[in-house]
Amino acid sequence: ASDLLDALPFSLTNAQCRVIEEIRADFKKGLPMLRMVQGDVGSGKTLVAAMAALDIASAKYQVAVVAPTEILAEQHFRNFSQWLSPLGITITWLVGKLTSVQRREALGAIATGEANVIVGTHALFQEDVSFSSLGLAIIDEQHRFGVDQRMTLRKETQSGEVPHQLVMTATPIPRTLAMTAYSELDYSVIDELPPGRTPITTALVSQGR
Repeated sequence: ASDLLDALPFSLTNAQCRVIEEIRADFKKGLPMLRMVQGDVGSGKTLVAAMAALDIASAKYQVAVVAPTEILAEQHFRNFSQWLSPLGITITWLVGKLTSVQRREALGAIATGEANVIVGTHALFQEDVSFSSLGLAIIDEQHRFGVDQRMTLRKETQSGEVPHQLVMTATPIPRTLAMTAYSELDYSVIDELPPGRTPITTALVSQGR
């Protein structure tokens, strides 16, 4: 992790550091993590997820990163590749637009464990996707997926272990509502933007408009 931080042209915010430590504390509990990370666009959720992915991949487990659209999946693929590939982590992606040959190669790399971090869309939920040793599932914009879809990535691995799960959202959720609607999830908030970022304005628009 220190190698990744040293390679970054910027420093993490205090909020990012706090959430990373909350995730690492979950990893040490010996139980499958279920944690939601909420933060505005630009707050650095993806880098927090990449740090978590690096911890799991370094422990020889696989990481699945699921995004709701191919455009977002491609952005994640580029970011994770830029940050983790120099550290010896193999990044693969699986989306619907792959050719049959590309898909077969990706499925093979996932099944053998050659792929350490797999970035994709709904395609990762399909039955023919067989992970060698999935240790962490990261789901971006989790409200775009059904609970059953999320749970497909919490099946026991071949060794009988249940993967950790980290879900991310940019939607501001009052803590009391989050505790009710997502009672099974621990809840972290990245409540600080990096220096120079324009604050995000969240507005409520009536249904009539």
